[in-house]
Amino acid sequence: MSPAKSPQLLKPATAAQKLGIHLPAAPESFRETPISREQLNDYLENPPEWMTELRKNGPHPRPVVAHKLGISNSGLARSGIDEALTTEQITALLRQPPEWLVRERATQAAVHEENARVKAERAAKAARVKP
Repeated sequence: MSPAKSPQLLKPATAAQKLGIHLPAAPESFRETPISREQLNDYLENPPEWMTELRKNGPHPRPVVAHKLGISNSGLARSGIDEALTTEQITALLRQPPEWLVRERATQAAVHEENARVKAERAAKAARVKP
């Protein structure tokens, strides 16, 4: 007989990343306890009130901030923003965008256009190659 498998545990930082929350803003009980896959799935399906509040108002982790601003993580780093931002701060930036945000959004749009062009070019090439 094989021994019972122990559940896979995730570090709190990994779980926070998968949940899209800023770990330092989470309750201490979450930050200091490994999370099982089952618990992670439960958080995804039925987020507790504190998690719903974090997702709504922040502070948000870097990838979420970048996404909400419509720029890349690299663009966020180039702007010099290293700290987590709240929804209110993000909204203020979007209402009156500073020059760096306008520039980074234009860069992001150009990257998306180039990616679409390359994808279309590859699809056309693949269509020509098929017999």
